[in-house]
Amino acid sequence: MKRILLRSGKSPFDVLSVEEALQRDVIATNSGNLIFSDAAHKILDTPGTEVVSNHMRTEVAAAARINEEYDAFVVPLANAFRPSFEPGLKRLTRLIRRLKIPVVVLGVGAQTGLGYDPARLKPIEPSVRDFVSAVLDRSASIGVRGEFTERYLKDMGFRDVEVIGCPSLFMYGKELAVQKRAERLTADARIAINGSHSAVRRLGMGKIIKRTHQRYPHLRFIGQNLSDARQLHWRDLSDPNGKVTAMPTHPDHPMYREDKVRVYVDPVTWIDDLRDFDFSFGSRIHGNIAALLAGTPATVLCADSRTLELCRYFEIPHHRIDQLPEDVDPAHLYEQADLSALTGNHPERFERFTAFLDRNGLENTFTHGDGGAAFEKRLRALSFPAGVRPWLEGDLASLAGRMGWLSSQVAELAEDNARLRRELARAKTGARSTVAAPAPKSVYRRARRVVGAPLRRALQGGKN
Repeated sequence: MKRILLRSGKSPFDVLSVEEALQRDVIATNSGNLIFSDAAHKILDTPGTEVVSNHMRTEVAAAARINEEYDAFVVPLANAFRPSFEPGLKRLTRLIRRLKIPVVVLGVGAQTGLGYDPARLKPIEPSVRDFVSAVLDRSASIGVRGEFTERYLKDMGFRDVEVIGCPSLFMYGKELAVQKRAERLTADARIAINGSHSAVRRLGMGKIIKRTHQRYPHLRFIGQNLSDARQLHWRDLSDPNGKVTAMPTHPDHPMYREDKVRVYVDPVTWIDDLRDFDFSFGSRIHGNIAALLAGTPATVLCADSRTLELCRYFEIPHHRIDQLPEDVDPAHLYEQADLSALTGNHPERFERFTAFLDRNGLENTFTHGDGGAAFEKRLRALSFPAGVRPWLEGDLASLAGRMGWLSSQVAELAEDNARLRRELARAKTGARSTVAAPAPKSVYRRARRVVGAPLRRALQGGKN
């Protein structure tokens, strides 16, 4: 049995409560990460292969154990070539340098502006070089998301670079069935909208959301950030991003008060919910890919190179957000959306992706397995939590659930505290005394993180 270690926040089969998922941050700050990591897990899950999540742990000290227990380390990445991710990229490089097993990168991307100018990436170029060199020492090629990242790496002198897109759109293999269910959108249409905090603050998405909400009463906003989910579930505004009142995840926003906002901590529920929608649009690439996987037409409003190059490669309907008309309407976007190239050229892109896997010694379930049937059967036998929704005043059942979880966390912390006191007492007195010692500061920091802000919100009854 071949064992693959997969970089991901959690296994697709891990069923966690909303509270635990948010506490552990299994979405790695953005739930879009789970779309492509779950897809990678499914694709690599063959009868002769076991896929194991690393839960986003990048421990250099674990290299020897990884070499002993696994046959390959597979790393799906998003916009990893960006300044803010440089520390994470360096940690990954240090780990990879110590690995003796193959290391395969699935769809890494560089992030800059819509003009594809790499100037802002110059300061991180040494770190990118180190990372790519380490990967190519352990694989036949490196998979990138699109044209810009390919050129960026080739301009550095790397040649074994392949454009493969993102694993997410290959979740169902060679098939991608997306079609319009109506000739045009009416005011009664069910529309999903998405947008990042930066797009809402600086690129006009806030105004687009407001206008669309006024015109389409069945509109739903789907957030993706950890801070979005915490605002919905705990009304926690402690994150700096939480101050953006134009975001529908903010408790002061009318869409929040009307229960028209969701965040998902499992791709399966996210995709299933979008099957009932007529259209999806916004600046979130994986928010719209989730819709396409559900068979729902989508249009991406591209705000940077990472979304633009991926849309161009997969031929997803898209517009540059800086070139939109002032009064953009989803009905017009829907009418303009041509899905023929997206679906018609998908088989060719799938063959290119699986050829990349073959060259790097990885089997895939569609060629070497049952096409994902066993994976889907196991997934459907599980009961995942519904999408995170706004915590509205007077929701006593929801309050009881939150308080129950907080109570269990307090009890667990009390046990940890008592155990640490006993251990410290023994260490201090040579096990001759039972005098309690103060708990380490780490225990108190954990207590504040686990129950601090959530407990304050709960005791306030969900109010600001």
